[in-house]
Amino acid sequence: MNELSVLEGIRREMEALPGHLGFYYKNLVTGTEFGVGEEEIYGAASIIKFPLFLHILAECHMGNMSLDDRLVTEESDKVPSCGALNMFTGAVETDIRTMCRLMICISDNTATNRLIRHCGLDAIEQGFCQMGLEKTKIRRLLFDAAASAKGIYNAISPKELGLLLEKLYRGEFVNKEVSDYAIQVLTEQQIGHKLGGKLGEDVLIAHKTGEDSNLSNDIGIVYADKPFVVCFTGHKTDVYRWEDLMRRGTYDLYQVNAEKG
Repeated sequence: MNELSVLEGIRREMEALPGHLGFYYKNLVTGTEFGVGEEEIYGAASIIKFPLFLHILAECHMGNMSLDDRLVTEESDKVPSCGALNMFTGAVETDIRTMCRLMICISDNTATNRLIRHCGLDAIEQGFCQMGLEKTKIRRLLFDAAASAKGIYNAISPKELGLLLEKLYRGEFVNKEVSDYAIQVLTEQQIGHKLGGKLGEDVLIAHKTGEDSNLSNDIGIVYADKPFVVCFTGHKTDVYRWEDLMRRGTYDLYQVNAEKG
């Protein structure tokens, strides 16, 4: 088994699955790149929280806000599904640092919406452009039924996000301190059944997941002997089979990149 045979195997399995599927891989030591639909646009689900987190870190670095700033989340701000804030009774006051950790580590939707409102959609769009993101967009809040009914959705593109992950790895997003902090938070991700599902907890992965109806994504840096970036994005697919491919594909890529020499 070698790197190319694993990558071609992932491609073949993707071709046998239904739906709109994307894949991007980059070996951070050798520079080897491989993709399937890697420059196309996909439904974001919670992956959109990753570039939002980086936008906030950049804004804090520029002095436009601080991770220590405190925000109040009202009862009316709370939305369903993943997270902790909607479990509290009444209004909750937290700092932006905590909101970001909730958003990334347990994919808190209420924290995400509160941060989007605090930053503003126009400023986020500007910030994404400054990060080099042309196809990855936040166009609406999460669980905004009215916007969804109009066909307004948040979008991601695997290669764009893969290159952003590479910047973090190389300490080139803002600076090394900011990049390292972002990686630290991403390694605390609590939803680990996709990229890490077969590798287990002993392998360090800095990543963010996303899921919705018939949609499953996971993007991250896998710290093998030769670390690599891997991004899986899939919509209107068989989620069980797609996530199984994520687990096995990431495991096999780890194995070939764990071979020293």
